[in-house]
Amino acid sequence: MWLLVAFIVIPMIEVALFIQVGGFIGVWWTLLIILATAIVGSYLVRSQGLRELGKLQQSLSNLKDPSEPLANGAMILFAGALLLTPGFFTDAVGLSLLVPGVRRTAYLWARERVKIKTFQMGGGAQSQQQADQPSDTVIDGEFEDLTANKKPTHGPSGWTRH
Repeated sequence: MWLLVAFIVIPMIEVALFIQVGGFIGVWWTLLIILATAIVGSYLVRSQGLRELGKLQQSLSNLKDPSEPLANGAMILFAGALLLTPGFFTDAVGLSLLVPGVRRTAYLWARERVKIKTFQMGGGAQSQQQADQPSDTVIDGEFEDLTANKKPTHGPSGWTRH
């Protein structure tokens, strides 16, 4: 239901803002502002997205909780989609999502409302210590190759050289 309301209300807000701003500063300045926000927004999305990707890789390599860099990456991706959508309202929301403080507040707000029952990554510090020590377990066994020597039933197709 909320998604339907958003798909109806947001375009109405955008059209109203286009009419108001276009009447106040003119059509060409309005179009120039929309184009400029798309260009600047795509640059900011790219730079901040790469930074968050580095933080995500660092948290994964250090076996830390990657939920904040993942959430930031998702919000930056959403901000990029909003900035590429023509409109003043979507640009304002998209630019606000590119502010790290706004993203942090949104992450903390969502974190309070989303409950994760279990989270385990890499087995924890105890298994890391055990992985550093050699194992005393030896498994002895014998094997037999069960694949029979197959003979081809057809000759070469002529498409390859042998």
